[in-house]
Amino acid sequence: MLLGLAVLIGTARLFGELAQRLQQPAVLGELLAGVLLGPTVFGWLAPSWQQRLFPTTGNNAIVLDAIGSLAIVLFLLVAGLEVDLTTVWRQGATALKVGVLGTIVPFLLGLAAAMVFPAALGRQEGADPWIFSLFLATAMAISALPVIAKTLMDLNIYRTDLGMVVVSAAIFNDLIGWTVFALILGMIGKQGSTTGVAATVALTLLYAGFMLSAGRWLVNRVLPLLQAYAHWPAGVLGFIVTIGLLGGALAEYIGIHAIFGSFLVGVALGESRHLQERTRVMLEEFVSIIFAPVFFASIGLRVNFATNFDLSLTSLVLALACVTKLAGAYWGARWGGMSARDRWSVAFAMNARGAMEIILGLLALEAGVIRQPLFVALVVMAIVTSALGGPLIRWSMRTRRRLRLTTMLSPRLFQRDLAATNRFDAIGELAALAAQSASVDSQQVAALAWSREKLAATGIGHGVALPHARIEGLAQPLVVVGVSDAGIDFDAPDGQLAHLVLLLITPRENPLAQLDLSANIGELFRDPHAVEHVLRARNFTELLAALKTLTPKGSRA
Repeated sequence: MLLGLAVLIGTARLFGELAQRLQQPAVLGELLAGVLLGPTVFGWLAPSWQQRLFPTTGNNAIVLDAIGSLAIVLFLLVAGLEVDLTTVWRQGATALKVGVLGTIVPFLLGLAAAMVFPAALGRQEGADPWIFSLFLATAMAISALPVIAKTLMDLNIYRTDLGMVVVSAAIFNDLIGWTVFALILGMIGKQGSTTGVAATVALTLLYAGFMLSAGRWLVNRVLPLLQAYAHWPAGVLGFIVTIGLLGGALAEYIGIHAIFGSFLVGVALGESRHLQERTRVMLEEFVSIIFAPVFFASIGLRVNFATNFDLSLTSLVLALACVTKLAGAYWGARWGGMSARDRWSVAFAMNARGAMEIILGLLALEAGVIRQPLFVALVVMAIVTSALGGPLIRWSMRTRRRLRLTTMLSPRLFQRDLAATNRFDAIGELAALAAQSASVDSQQVAALAWSREKLAATGIGHGVALPHARIEGLAQPLVVVGVSDAGIDFDAPDGQLAHLVLLLITPRENPLAQLDLSANIGELFRDPHAVEHVLRARNFTELLAALKTLTPKGSRA
């Protein structure tokens, strides 16, 4: 057992690291590790050794299955933490329109395709046609929020307005998709029992309503008590895992899968303003380093990807997934009034499926709704759409001359020693400096930037923060620079204080200005020690010189 787990975790982590080096999500490498260790490769080369390490029956198989079940529950708990419902509402109508059409269009088209072509799409013989059709519709509709967030972070546009529209739409998408799928799982095994299905649906909706209302309130009351009186971070992390497992247990009792219960617990926790970003990151790292590799690698142990690969089925699933999702997200962005370039960026980002699609397919396979060839097709589709997300977003933005930080700086918009000790005062101080040098209203700038800060903290890590505001009728973008030797808490993911605060003030009519500057700043300060060069600068000339030494090789600052 120990040898098998060691080989599985070690190989999955190795391939996960290699995938990240290639600018791809770690889950793709972990899946490949499972394929290599499973019957597809290792089982073909040395079947007896493969069965000794990873048997399909007996105690070791039970242990691996149990760890995989725990991993998937914790993974969905972490995914729920990324869901901030307040972000959806505050982001406005644009995100909601992208989320609505990005969910409804692929769902309805997927439902129609499954009803018309069930055999071509791999329905299991004897499976209920409605359950199969609803499953495939959900598989076409749901996006992978963790993969989308990681892609946007890698492109340094996560905390921009475009990034927030995509994340908000994906949050809405995931919440609706997982609720529908939870109800589908509740229907399995209760066919012919109207009372059983009705009770499961009612209890599921009751549980969801409780967690998104009273559950959120309770969590918000308990977290500050734990942070005040329990050891940090052990007390908070222990509480999160405990209630996540309890939520999963309650979901199983209701008659739906545990992942929906833990997912909703994560949503309730993620909504709390008392949950620090550093705590969220620590839990995510804990799950992604140990548990997630076990689960995703173990998928390759379950199925022979060579014998169950069907080119025509895989091509059909991939085409159906991409066409329906791209169409829905693009028309949603158009309905929301976004530019043509931004519409394609949003559509390409929303098309990433990744881990969520694989989990969805595995549960349907275990429930007997689909056959192994369709599961393999779904895994391939998830890998391809996740891998293409980043390159396609870059392609959609490639033909335009981008703004660079060093070309936007001015000595009149530079404050070497910020007096502020918190982010609210820092934003106000920089907004006042902007009003002295440009025709902007300091109170309006401060109010808009603070409103955006409450929506999502703008600490990007490595000692840098990027508060920003978009102003109607502004002639050109402004970058106001403040340096604080003591540091200011902008709730960065790495927990570091911000020593360099860059207030971006951009025209509302030109959303790409903020996108360009945020991406360029993210590239400049990717090195965790880069901000140390800025702290040595005692005046504007030294600041400009320090920033030019940070210019990424091969690019112009």
